[in-house]
Amino acid sequence: MSDYDRDGGDRPQRPSFWQVVQSVLAGAFGVQTNEARRRDFQSGSPMPYIVGGVVFTVLLIVVLVVVVNVVLSSAGVD
Repeated sequence: MSDYDRDGGDRPQRPSFWQVVQSVLAGAFGVQTNEARRRDFQSGSPMPYIVGGVVFTVLLIVVLVVVVNVVLSSAGVD
């Protein structure tokens, strides 16, 4: 039984997939609104945001490596 069940309070609403994506992207660029930040911190679990941040970081690195390899190969550098 969780603290929410014992206290009779409402469970925090889980964020939707798109809310997590929006929050991760806004956080990456540093443009998160206060309303979205409050919603994120009241969602209960930071795990969706941690997973989203890790996935975003891995995708960003993969895209950067691919772009650099394409540019270098088109310039004739191997």
